[in-house]
Amino acid sequence: MGLSGKVVVVTGSTRGIGRAIAEACVAEGAKVCVSSRTPEAVNETLAALSAAGAEVDGMACDVAEAGQVQALRDAALARFGRIDAWVNNAGISEGYRPLDELGYDELRDVVSINLLGHLYGARAILPYFREHGGVLMNMAGRGYRGEATPHTAAYTATKAAIASLTRSLAAESEDSKATVVGFVPGMVATDFYVDIKTSPRLAATADNWRYALDAFGVSPEEAGRGAARVLGLEPRPKNGHIYSMLGGMRTAKGVAKIVYYRASGKMASGG
Repeated sequence: MGLSGKVVVVTGSTRGIGRAIAEACVAEGAKVCVSSRTPEAVNETLAALSAAGAEVDGMACDVAEAGQVQALRDAALARFGRIDAWVNNAGISEGYRPLDELGYDELRDVVSINLLGHLYGARAILPYFREHGGVLMNMAGRGYRGEATPHTAAYTATKAAIASLTRSLAAESEDSKATVVGFVPGMVATDFYVDIKTSPRLAATADNWRYALDAFGVSPEEAGRGAARVLGLEPRPKNGHIYSMLGGMRTAKGVAKIVYYRASGKMASGG
């Protein structure tokens, strides 16, 4: 691991995957700057990490606001004097619903937070990384390969865009000290899935998420450790690569479970 003494900024890091990434980086000796849209959540997270002996800082930051993302970068530099890794983690989902059930404000929020938030984060930190060195990690996810993902179309469209963005920024940074990578944690047992908003029209398949989580899911802590391992790779992670926690025996076992759940009638067809 190469995170000891490094400074890592993680957006959307007061709960779920983001907090798990922050905690995993701290456990490897990193100094961490956390953020979320809620000041109270930031304060609670800072108190918890500080109580565990971590050197941390943080501030409220809405990644859909470019000025706030730049302020987060400036605050981390002012506090720690350097930044070695930046994780574009903040994101939201519209739930498990057909596109025609989403309001225009919901669509705007998904794109603003998931995609513009990544663009703003990259624009804020990449000039610094190109000169001083550092790793930008973008959070990809379901749909990042461009496959069909019915009933989560808006969310997965942003993830496909993030994968493309990652590869494009990596290519732009080839002759610099910056590294740009993507990370796919897979299905993580957070409120993202546990409390997913489901269309009444899809009620018959609503429980399929539970079986999919059992087949392919990982804990937030496991996802956090996976991201920290990539950030701490020495030499640096492979530029432009999309690192995924899915694959190999994990996927094979998951597929076998899904086949069983469908054959036994536990998983409804069509979901």
